[in-house]
Amino acid sequence: MKVIFAILLVITSLLMLVLILMHKGKGGGLSDMFGGGVSASVGGSSVAERNLDRLTIAVGLVWVSCIVALGLIA
Repeated sequence: MKVIFAILLVITSLLMLVLILMHKGKGGGLSDMFGGGVSASVGGSSVAERNLDRLTIAVGLVWVSCIVALGLIA
């Protein structure tokens, strides 16, 4: 059981890394330094951005659940 949670934790960690890097920069940080703040979105967040947010939150919840489960098993 511990091995399953450990493998799931590694997979969700890598997926979280990819999903977070796919998000568009909101400005005010390192993204502005490298030219990420040049284009301003007037229309708010698109459907794709909202779906990416939902997917990131869902993977984050699985990630946290794996951490808690591994802590309880150990």
